[in-house]
Amino acid sequence: MNDVTENETGLQESRREIVLRPTAPIVPASNIAGSSLMLVISIMSFLACLTLGAVIMVQDTANSWQSEISREITIQIKPEPGLDLDAELTKARDIALSFTGTTSAMIVDSAATARLLEPWLGEGLDMEELPVPRLVIVTIDEASPPDFAGMRAALEESVANVFLDDHRTWVDRLIAMANTTVIIGLGVLALVFTATILTVVFATRGALSGNHHIVEVLHFVGAEASFVASKFQKHFFLIALKGALAGGLGATLCFAVASLWASVSLATPESDQATALFGGFSMGAGGYIGALAIVVITAVLTALTTRITVIRTIMEIDLIRSDPTYSIS
Repeated sequence: MNDVTENETGLQESRREIVLRPTAPIVPASNIAGSSLMLVISIMSFLACLTLGAVIMVQDTANSWQSEISREITIQIKPEPGLDLDAELTKARDIALSFTGTTSAMIVDSAATARLLEPWLGEGLDMEELPVPRLVIVTIDEASPPDFAGMRAALEESVANVFLDDHRTWVDRLIAMANTTVIIGLGVLALVFTATILTVVFATRGALSGNHHIVEVLHFVGAEASFVASKFQKHFFLIALKGALAGGLGATLCFAVASLWASVSLATPESDQATALFGGFSMGAGGYIGALAIVVITAVLTALTTRITVIRTIMEIDLIRSDPTYSIS
């Protein structure tokens, strides 16, 4: 009777030890490989957010340029001896205003023309001695533009040495540039995501290689492939989420610093050139939403890539185990 009691007591103590014994995770919570992967994902996310922000800013600037150019057309009249330039300018302005879709027209006087040429020819220009064309700037309705062909024909019929520039060539070039920028940006984003996926695949296979016997034994005793994959998936999802957040915040901080620099360095040549291309370095709400989307997409892609990689690896283990010559060492 005492022996039975002692056996029951020993069995209870053994069960208590089994219950209280801490279980080690299949994938270590933190290791050198995980830190390296987080750093790589941070860099990839940083580059992706920078690319997206640059594309959005260039696209917005191109749209602004396109809108400004599309609102105006220019009538040029070249001077020649004996030509009453002022009368021809007035005539050209009146013809332009006679067309439906034209909202206003302004003759650029000699003083304003001289100011436009000062950066290249210096001050104190005598416009009477220079064969510089005089301009009439015509503002048009973007929604309902005038008949440019008809206006051009009417001007050439009534005004001497006239040329109508509707800026269509520049608008087409801006549209082509904006579209090219978007395509290049999407290409860079695709390369970044591809590199991230390949990095996650290598990292997952490395973690599986380091825990190969554990995974194999767990699967051998009945653990489903989805169960094992979920452990790796959760581990790498958290790593990717932390890394992507760090990269996204870093890119956002860079844009904030650039925007602050642009606002402080107003009216300087460097700031003017940068602002002309990138605007005020402000991504706007769409840019920040896009950066957040990149963070989420990076984490989700990492999780899916990890899951697929683990399941495929376990399938390879099953194929190896189905070999009659296979044995567990």
